[in-house]
Amino acid sequence: MVDGERQQVTVDGSEGAQRLDRVLAVHSPDLSRSRLKALILAGHVTISETPVRDPAHHVKTGDTITIDVPPAVAAEPEGENIALDIVFEDDDIIVINKPRGLVVHPAAGHATGTLVNALIAHCGASLSGIGGVKRPGIVHRLDKDTTGLMVVAKNDKAHASLTAQFADHGRTNAMRRGYMALIWGTPGRPRGTVDAPIDRHPHAREKMAVRDGGREAVTHWELRETFNGRDGKPVASLIECQLETGRTHQIRVHLAHIGHPLLGDGVYGPHFRTKASHLGPRTQAALEALNRQALHAYLLALEHPRTGEILEWTAKLPSDLENLRSCLTASE
Repeated sequence: MVDGERQQVTVDGSEGAQRLDRVLAVHSPDLSRSRLKALILAGHVTISETPVRDPAHHVKTGDTITIDVPPAVAAEPEGENIALDIVFEDDDIIVINKPRGLVVHPAAGHATGTLVNALIAHCGASLSGIGGVKRPGIVHRLDKDTTGLMVVAKNDKAHASLTAQFADHGRTNAMRRGYMALIWGTPGRPRGTVDAPIDRHPHAREKMAVRDGGREAVTHWELRETFNGRDGKPVASLIECQLETGRTHQIRVHLAHIGHPLLGDGVYGPHFRTKASHLGPRTQAALEALNRQALHAYLLALEHPRTGEILEWTAKLPSDLENLRSCLTASE
């Protein structure tokens, strides 16, 4: 079912529920639960030509329900001609390899020039609307200076499916997100898990921190490479991280918490800047040129919201991180 369309549903008793919103969820899987609720509350759902504005309204077998889905309205952000590195696209989703410096969503200080602005321009008429608005469905984000793979929904059904998959974080479905991170120091074991709750920093509100009573946060990591400094002693490592939850700045906070902050992370690892003196001159120059946290979302796997096919994409390290890695390997 698409925006601007009318659908009639006859209650046949097989729905397993008698609440209006739950019956409609069975017959209109292309519309999310939140969208159906909004349509009901707005008077776009009628029974015998009478609007019913209560999602919990008790329906009877034989009732004929009409859903009028109004045309999607234009998104508030305007489309902008911003180049995108598109990895995959069809009628339901688009997967992009986000560059450094690109903010995902318009916000204070970033009203334009965002990924949302770029997607509105790129997708055009193919956006059938999320919640009645012609906008891309953002279900997860990457920090402004974190690079890598992101998936975005182009319609309500895809948005509902992706939201559920990301909420589950691969515990019972195919969802996987993998990150490559260059960190200070070398962990004392080949793999591990950081299970530590995250909340707002008590004093610096723009930061997050590990705090008792915070939201559950679990990061799994595995050592991939170690690098020596000018003195021949280990100074940095390349690790792979897999997320079991999706908290703001999760990887950055967790790695700093265990004493291995990301190279270039001026927010969570500023006290490690003196470590740069252990690097060779070329590596020091590469780190200074990086000017961001050394984090890249290299792996994304999910179930396609319409076909059910398991899809997987990978994105190699961007040139700035690859240059830093090469210099670290050469100990220069």
